[in-house]
Amino acid sequence: MGRHTAVAKRIEVLRDLIRHHDYRYYVLNQPEISDQEYDRLFRELKDLEGKHPDLLAPDSPTQRVGGQAAEGFSVVEHQAAMLSLDNAFRLEELYEFEERLKRALPGEGFEYVAEPKIDGLGVALLYQDGLLVRGSTRGDGRRGEDVTANLRTIRSIPLRLNQDLNHISQLEVRGEVYLRRADFDRLNREREEAGGAIFANPRNAAAGSIRLLDPSLTAQRPLNIFIYGISYLEPQAFSSHAEALGALKSLGFRINPQNALLPSMDKVVNYCQEMERIRADLDYEADGVVVKVNSYDQQRRLRSTSHHPRWALAYKFAAHQGTTRVKEIIVGVGRTGALTPVALLEPVELAGATVSRATLHNEDEVARKDIRVGDTVLVERAGEVIPQVVQVVKEKRAPGSRPFSMPKHCPICGAAAFRPEGEAVSRCPNSACPAQIKERLIHYGSRAAMDIDGLGEKIVDQLVDSSLVRDFADLYHLKVAVLSRLERLAEKSATNLVEAIQSSKERGLSRLLFGLGIRYVGDHVAEILAAHYRSLESLSRASQEELMGVPEIGPRIAESVANFFTQEENQRVIERLGQAGVRTTDLRPGTAGPSPLRGKIFVLTGAMEGFSREEAKEAILKKGGKVTSSVSPHTDFLVLGKDPGSKLEEAKRLGIKTLNEGEFQALLQGD
Repeated sequence: MGRHTAVAKRIEVLRDLIRHHDYRYYVLNQPEISDQEYDRLFRELKDLEGKHPDLLAPDSPTQRVGGQAAEGFSVVEHQAAMLSLDNAFRLEELYEFEERLKRALPGEGFEYVAEPKIDGLGVALLYQDGLLVRGSTRGDGRRGEDVTANLRTIRSIPLRLNQDLNHISQLEVRGEVYLRRADFDRLNREREEAGGAIFANPRNAAAGSIRLLDPSLTAQRPLNIFIYGISYLEPQAFSSHAEALGALKSLGFRINPQNALLPSMDKVVNYCQEMERIRADLDYEADGVVVKVNSYDQQRRLRSTSHHPRWALAYKFAAHQGTTRVKEIIVGVGRTGALTPVALLEPVELAGATVSRATLHNEDEVARKDIRVGDTVLVERAGEVIPQVVQVVKEKRAPGSRPFSMPKHCPICGAAAFRPEGEAVSRCPNSACPAQIKERLIHYGSRAAMDIDGLGEKIVDQLVDSSLVRDFADLYHLKVAVLSRLERLAEKSATNLVEAIQSSKERGLSRLLFGLGIRYVGDHVAEILAAHYRSLESLSRASQEELMGVPEIGPRIAESVANFFTQEENQRVIERLGQAGVRTTDLRPGTAGPSPLRGKIFVLTGAMEGFSREEAKEAILKKGGKVTSSVSPHTDFLVLGKDPGSKLEEAKRLGIKTLNEGEFQALLQGD
């Protein structure tokens, strides 16, 4: 056997092994090998393909992310129309649905398949000869956007089917792309830490991720999919929807385990009631149940309208909506200075709670819905989500009402509001604004910032409410005698708090910058700015153009930092911090000393036994490395603690090296 032939066989063995382990991990959630062993297989395959590019195949596991960023998406036609579903909002309507079936097919009985209706993005996947050749969005139901490159990055979508399907050459399946609740929360936290805008809900996050023009960015999103049916298969190989779902599972597709084959409409009603009862316990957002006639023969004879199939129905969970009137629109100020319009409502009962306030999100959202004082509005409250105004009942609008306009100044402190270009949210830039100061103080004293033990929410409330603290600098003038008179603070506790505050003076520039809460300056950006400018005085003099010349500092961060230092209130607070003895220079030496990890980028995930998160980060920084909050193609190492979560999946997708705690310690101890 020639060497080239042996390499080709080894490559095929590796591909089959990796596909098998991807299926076990991403579809069945039953891994058979360790992460390190998987990494070894993946890297071996990647190395062999790199040395033998003629053996590269489009369905190789290494080719999930590839190609250049697109300028736009082309439009493609689905093999079969992706119709909408008729809706039912009351359980009685399910029985009415069955009566229509019986009238259409007299004398026949019906079985049903029921499944949770996931609130995600519907897609169609087309396979030819077992290979994924196209993925598209629903679009208008007949034509959608070609998003193949982005869908290929989702590890639970097979690039090649597990087995032949009776030699059928073409198969189109339908599915719903979504984010798990925990992954959505984690994604929003990471975006907020990195200074990005957060997503309103998991569906928007999924849809936005699939429509990114750069597949490498989509690959960083923790997307998942459930396949819910076959839309095109000729000749037809199955007699029922349940049989088809079983076959799809054997082919490697991820099928929702909550799907159920039910023998009667009574059982369907029970299923819908149970799903509505446990909806909050599901790890994804579900807004109803899809009910389908199981028999394909009956589906064909029942046919479809131009809008929806007659053999399927969507039972929608209670919407938790009500109608009320807007009494007033006020503007609140959050920790980061965000000005948020809020509607004060005439009280209305929704989902067992009395609602008298609803968020209006931002100025653009108010303008889009044209919400005015005095309007009658439809308000929604779903689960624990903050109530929001869905729409205005304009037929009931009083004559002479005026459109809402956002204030040009902070309603609390009067500072000029600042709206960054391209954003929907106006902000108060004054770090001493009373509306912001409580949350800012808690952030300032957090472990990743100035690490002031004892500066918790209840203590901060007392400090601000009693006017003892109006900004960060006031903390350093607090005395034990004064603090000990506050509730919850005996002399010993007051002494400990004062000592913790005084100790924080030596934390250094990067942690001070992070603690100041400058918009878009997370801990990583703070490290970059501290290393480059070395002192707060030098940074405060930098122009926006100069800041944009610093590696990793883009125009949005540069504008925010420059704007922060031009505010007179912020300059005053910084001057007082310096007068109080707070170190405003970088603690680290220049380039002298050993830096074995210089240029290496680390991400930390999970809980470690021998390090806290901050201790691990400090150890990396001392050796010259960098720490970021999310995995990207630029990451060199992912350090694993217990329960690593979705960052491990992202690292696997991108072929990033992982380190357990022992390997991490060994790396730190090396020269």
